[in-house]
Amino acid sequence: MNPILLDTHAAVWAVEGKIAPAIAGAVDDAAKRGELLLSPISAWEIGMLVRKGRLILTTPAQDYIRALFAQPGVLTATLTPAIALAATELPGKFQGDPADCILIATAAAYGARLLTRDSQIHEYAKATKYIRCIVC
Repeated sequence: MNPILLDTHAAVWAVEGKIAPAIAGAVDDAAKRGELLLSPISAWEIGMLVRKGRLILTTPAQDYIRALFAQPGVLTATLTPAIALAATELPGKFQGDPADCILIATAAAYGARLLTRDSQIHEYAKATKYIRCIVC
């Protein structure tokens, strides 16, 4: 298995067709294999971005999120108590926001590569080898 977990911005970009073709191909392949993951924390992040005016949607946030998580091949990663706790106990030092910590812990729990543009997450992954990342 070679699952991919989408960071929130990567999920939005994928829907908008704003991911490089090679990366989009990897995302499509993961979806075809049933190995494309979205975390429930992304629904929260999207809602917060909309509320703050940093993300403008053409549909209500609830409809957008429902459609995002219902795309063919997308699996909702379970946010378990173990993942929530692991997000507070990441190895090494990570100074990112709590949503990023949850995404990192989720990627580790699922053995997934985290698709993100966040350089802080990439640096953390390289330093700790706790997760693998794909740059988008």
